Amino acid sequence: MPEFTVQHSYQGLPASLFEPCQPTPVAAPEWLAFNQPLAEELALPEQYRASAAGLAMFAGNSLPDWCQPLAQAYAGHQFANYVPRLGDGRALLLAEVISRSGQRYDLQLKGAGPTPFSRGGDGRSPLGPVIREYLVSEAMHALGVPTTRALAAVSSGEQVYRDEPLPGAILSRVAKSHIRIGTFQYVASQGNKGLLTEFADYVIARHYPACAQAPQPYLALLEAVIAAQAATVAHWMSLGFIHGVMNTDNMSISGDTIDYGPCAFMEAYDEKTVFSAIDRRGRYAYANQPAIALWNLTRLAETLLSLLHADQPEAIAMATAALETFSQRYQAAYLQRMSAKLALVPAREEDEQLISSLLQLMQQDKVDFSLLFYQLSLDTPELAGDLFSDKHSWQQWFSAWQRRLAGEALSATQRTLSMQQVNPYLIPRNHLVQQAISQATEHGDLSVFNQLQQAWRKPFTANPEYAALALPANEQQRVNRTFCGT
Repeated sequence: MPEFTVQHSYQGLPASLFEPCQPTPVAAPEWLAFNQPLAEELALPEQYRASAAGLAMFAGNSLPDWCQPLAQAYAGHQFANYVPRLGDGRALLLAEVISRSGQRYDLQLKGAGPTPFSRGGDGRSPLGPVIREYLVSEAMHALGVPTTRALAAVSSGEQVYRDEPLPGAILSRVAKSHIRIGTFQYVASQGNKGLLTEFADYVIARHYPACAQAPQPYLALLEAVIAAQAATVAHWMSLGFIHGVMNTDNMSISGDTIDYGPCAFMEAYDEKTVFSAIDRRGRYAYANQPAIALWNLTRLAETLLSLLHADQPEAIAMATAALETFSQRYQAAYLQRMSAKLALVPAREEDEQLISSLLQLMQQDKVDFSLLFYQLSLDTPELAGDLFSDKHSWQQWFSAWQRRLAGEALSATQRTLSMQQVNPYLIPRNHLVQQAISQATEHGDLSVFNQLQQAWRKPFTANPEYAALALPANEQQRVNRTFCGT
């Protein structure tokens, strides 16, 4: 087995950026889930896997010597309202683990008790949000989306009080880092250019080392984050994923999807879809996600102005030019992904109209997003027309698509294969996630949770055993609102 390598580079940064903090022990922890493949990738020692020592560590009851827990400081715009000091209110960074591939990962406990940033909160998590994040983050990984991962989940044996008493749980999260746009906002707010420079250099070395060789490293950093976020949000959009709470403190510098609170996958296609119970004005609706990503990146650019140029107007011009590339980067990534869903590879500029007209048809009939694209990837794509009421418009679109495909070299078999590699058979449908949460919370029953874990590891495989999991929710099953766990 390769050597387990642990480091603590974040603790080498100035002390104003974090607070050392110990987890609060829980009464009676029990295993909910353990991610053996991820543990292998991290070379986690056997003694901390599905064992008593592992349970004690992942519950926060007894940490090994290689853990040096801390809570990270950050600020953030929450629904466009700036909060100067947020920070890890219920999470603790235990260590940085160097994986077998050489990638550095944060190992974090989420729900491990109060921290100096808890703002009067209990620092705990109900069982439901832990199940949601475990299931959805691992499903996103299987779908190929850049994301944080779930290594372990344990129940606490204690109640967490929200609107009602709920069973508590703790998630062990793995991320390339937990550095957010909000972290840069916090650092910049200190008004110390030396601190900002040191932090930006750290982020470059950790996430974008090539930027260090650029003529203007901090501009290159901004451009790299813009490119990463454009690609990730385009990936979300191509799967109908709605993050739900794209505050600047929930957007990672690495470009990974982070903080699975009121997230959901859209079923009936409607670009105005909102699931988050706290997003009453639809700020983070499905169609708004690209624009919000740019808004967030603009906040990042503001923090870097003093590093871009000594002359502020010149710095603003440099940042503006970088931000203006977002739309082009996003559109290119979105077109590439949506064209691939229709086997239009390589994408052409005229494919934008074909994609747009299909989405308009889907909007009219509220057609299930994932089901339609999967049906189009079958040997009989014409049967997807059964999902539409306007048969004439559907047939017009289908004929135009067939004419476009006729110009490609792909055979029908190759087309089907290529489409089924990008159009999932299974997604984390909201009613299934809720079913897993309800069964675990109300009855202590993990059978649905375990079944979904297994099924969603291979979302592009049409396994007849999971056929019921591929179906949209019926009227009684539909989940229209999702909640975060704070």
